[in-house]
Amino acid sequence: MLAQSAAFSGFSVDDLAAARAFYADTLGLDVTEENGMLTLHLAGDRPVLVYSKPDHQPATFTILNFPVSDVEAAVDGLSARGVVFEHYEGTEVETDAKGVFRGGGPLIAWFTDPAGNVLSVIEAPSPG
Repeated sequence: MLAQSAAFSGFSVDDLAAARAFYADTLGLDVTEENGMLTLHLAGDRPVLVYSKPDHQPATFTILNFPVSDVEAAVDGLSARGVVFEHYEGTEVETDAKGVFRGGGPLIAWFTDPAGNVLSVIEAPSPG
């Protein structure tokens, strides 16, 4: 029944203006606003809805992963734009001084948006 539906995901924030500035200016994403909500226009025609919620609670899991061909370069570039990467010490996902997890599987680094939602850059081979 829904197999052909162009489904999309969404998540809440507590400050739409701060979210727009972060996603558009800091991360460099194409962001539009309509009906009091943001749409993040991601590669591959994958829109993500961002909406304001007065009693917003940050997600306790990664809500959005950005595949990149080089996590080191992505971390360096985003850090230069003011993104602060999470550091997990003494856990099964322990990260290094840059915030990169190197404990098996793909390299990944987590950061948060202004609302506290967790995002990541994750190393993935380039398609093609």
